[in-house]
Amino acid sequence: MSRPARRRAGGGGRPVGHGPRIGDGQRLGGAQRIGADQRVGGQRVGGGEPVVGAIEIGGTKVMCAIGTGPGDLRAETRVATTAPDETLSRVATFFTEHAAREPVAAIGIASFGPLDLDERSATWGHITATPKPGWSHTDVAGALHRALGVPVAVDTDVNGAALGEHRWGAGRGIDPLVYVTIGTGIGGGGGINGRPMHGLVHPEMGHVRVPHDREADAFAGLCPFHGDCLEGLASGPAMRERWGAPVESLPADHPAWALQARYVALGLANIVCTLSPRRIVVGGGIAAQPALLPMVRAEMAALLAGYVQARVLLDDIDSYVVSAALGERAGVLGAMALALDALARAGRRRHGRRRRRARH
Repeated sequence: MSRPARRRAGGGGRPVGHGPRIGDGQRLGGAQRIGADQRVGGQRVGGGEPVVGAIEIGGTKVMCAIGTGPGDLRAETRVATTAPDETLSRVATFFTEHAAREPVAAIGIASFGPLDLDERSATWGHITATPKPGWSHTDVAGALHRALGVPVAVDTDVNGAALGEHRWGAGRGIDPLVYVTIGTGIGGGGGINGRPMHGLVHPEMGHVRVPHDREADAFAGLCPFHGDCLEGLASGPAMRERWGAPVESLPADHPAWALQARYVALGLANIVCTLSPRRIVVGGGIAAQPALLPMVRAEMAALLAGYVQARVLLDDIDSYVVSAALGERAGVLGAMALALDALARAGRRRHGRRRRRARH
């Protein structure tokens, strides 16, 4: 997966050379890079997994955790996603209240977006133009670094979930991998060589355009940017607006599910044809509805029409489009993996510098 953006967390567009220093002054996450033999907040970096903090910022809630992985979660909480200042303040309070007994070496953030993940950008770690009211242009990474004083690694919530499922869940050992979430919003994250996929920006799989038959579905779509993109047609709020009822109240035989399966299958078929992942992991509250994924698989097979001659698609599609194994913790565990990976890379750089100095 291309490496998570992590150069700035000081905010305000300050150059990388500014900000607080630890030890030899190397930088990680735009705040500090940490050598492999250093201690941060009482936790040793290197020589075993360090204790890190993880934050998944979603459209309706923020999940926070402290630990080293899914088998070692030492503290967890969730807070409602309200106004940015209030939400980030409550998140920071969780970590500062635990700092005396459970300090962390770094923080990983997996956030809804869009995000600026360009390491050279003055607004690295900011949410940009988002459909989430009040959150556009919020400096998430910088605010949390300033509040907590530890290095920060950041990526999208879906890239984080893809990393978590690849490391510990339904995508373990599968590469390339795509994770798609279907809930309050729709998004997708990809991984190549175990690292999140980046490019011009980051993947925006929820905003792909899909065929919209207005005779079969007169609903205009809810996306404030595109109207009837995939998210605008098939997110939880779109389903609720179209059918006039909460998603969870719709019975399995309701026509909503056949239409939903069609839209999701169109989105996944686009992913197969453009990114060619070896597996697609699907999560989110709507995807947890038992009737949905079997219908999606059948629709997707019909849409691909045998063109992609891969055995798993032709003979075993149930093992190709699979449910997330980490459930609602996929994103926060992915954030934990982001922090651990960033610290590991810092340790390898430190070790490489030492070896070069020793040779000279």
